[in-house]
Amino acid sequence: MRTLTFVVGTGRSGSTALSGIVNAHPDVLSLNELLSSVQSRGFPAGSLAGPAFWRLLAEPNQLFERMIRSGVPMPEFVYTRRPGRFATDTTGIPALSLMVLPHLTDDPDGLFDELEKQVCGWPERTAAGHYEALFGLLCTRFGRSAVVERSGYSLERVPLLRRAFPRARFVHLFRDGPDCALSMSRHTGYRLIFLMRDILARTGAARVEDLTEEQVRFLPPELAQLLAERFDSALVLDRDLPSSGFAALWSDIVVRGVARLGEVPAPLRTTLAYEDLLDKPREELTRLAGFIGVEPLPRWLDAGAALLDGSRRGASRRLPPAELAALREHCDPGMRALAGERG
Repeated sequence: MRTLTFVVGTGRSGSTALSGIVNAHPDVLSLNELLSSVQSRGFPAGSLAGPAFWRLLAEPNQLFERMIRSGVPMPEFVYTRRPGRFATDTTGIPALSLMVLPHLTDDPDGLFDELEKQVCGWPERTAAGHYEALFGLLCTRFGRSAVVERSGYSLERVPLLRRAFPRARFVHLFRDGPDCALSMSRHTGYRLIFLMRDILARTGAARVEDLTEEQVRFLPPELAQLLAERFDSALVLDRDLPSSGFAALWSDIVVRGVARLGEVPAPLRTTLAYEDLLDKPREELTRLAGFIGVEPLPRWLDAGAALLDGSRRGASRRLPPAELAALREHCDPGMRALAGERG
């Protein structure tokens, strides 16, 4: 029986490295950033036919397109580093092509065409039913028996995933709070998330897509400009954003995420600390393999251990004492939530 596992977390927790490790296992289909690519719009209510489901996968992610257009792409955008026939300024880059397909093959355009031909012929069913069929199709295509999806900034989607995939397993990957918050503060995507959350807090809107023209009009110019189709990259890259603000963001995500994971039946969830992965990689990867439902192959354990880089561990401890103290203070709620989760 094919297993389905979601690796969830705040992001900036060694998750990209873990995707590479998981992808190296011959029995695992590693879906890198699928949730980030389709986001909540990828799970509409009701049923839809194959062509409509394919549009959810093929239509460009508009936020990511704006980031590329504005000169602030995230390093996770694999397709832009090895471009094919799609481009933001011409066709737009399909959501599935930006980060998911290049993780599976050196010919993402060819795989995109192959999938399109098959998916567009599928009958009407729920979005979850289509994803299950897609996972099965890709497992057959690549000869895999277990599916692992990993997206950064995914803790908030646990309830959605539970509704869509009741039998799915969850791995909560996390990292030391101050180190993670500091990494967020230096990452293009999280800097933009920080600013977008500021926009929502100022306007009271639930989503950026729900903002009215009147709400945008009353925003400070440096925030309102971020909502344009193209914005000045300096608005994201050069802003002085306090690292303590990212610590508060990290804590908020973790506290709410741990509570949501607590509603998942215990046999379907586990935790994985990035620091434990660095300290005892073979032991932790063996445990992860067992949870996913694959064999901890010795060659895979050796390869996985070699892919881990602990050089950035403890980066926050190199900060000035006052900044480090502020980071730790704002991370404290999240750290206490993690301690409770681990028992």
